[in-house]
Amino acid sequence: MRGVGIALAGLAAILAAGACATREAGAGSDTTNASPIYGVTIPAGYRGWELVAPALEADPLNELRAVVANRVAIEAYQAGRLPFPDGTVLVKLAWKRAQSAEFEPASVPGAATTVQVMVKDSKKYAATGGWGFGRFVDGKPVDEAQHQTCFACHEARVQGHDYVFTRLAP
Repeated sequence: MRGVGIALAGLAAILAAGACATREAGAGSDTTNASPIYGVTIPAGYRGWELVAPALEADPLNELRAVVANRVAIEAYQAGRLPFPDGTVLVKLAWKRAQSAEFEPASVPGAATTVQVMVKDSKKYAATGGWGFGRFVDGKPVDEAQHQTCFACHEARVQGHDYVFTRLAP
């Protein structure tokens, strides 16, 4: 378990370092690949956003995950402000866990699995708690049936936290 912690700390450092170069690079996106139902796209420059928190998903998915956020979201997290303001964007990156070749006890990111996006717009997405969702594999949105499960899961589990699972890592 210690190796997993080391790998997640390394992942956090890599993502945080990228944030220094392009903190607000989220303006603009590829609208040709919008998610069904919500019309959410992968925001341009999201890989340079600040890290909210890493996560480890055990079986059956066996994934390493990291959630990054735009400046609007980071400021809300830091202020402890709920609900999140309109303009908040959260992006979850996920990879299969792989064993480190250099340090056997550690897990490192393997093959990418998904990029998932949440966008706060309380008017546009009023029916889903103010949030629009997008789930992407290889940069392309998954089918409508998979997007129908997004809000239901968030509503059932984290309605009291403005439908957001991830807390800001200390």
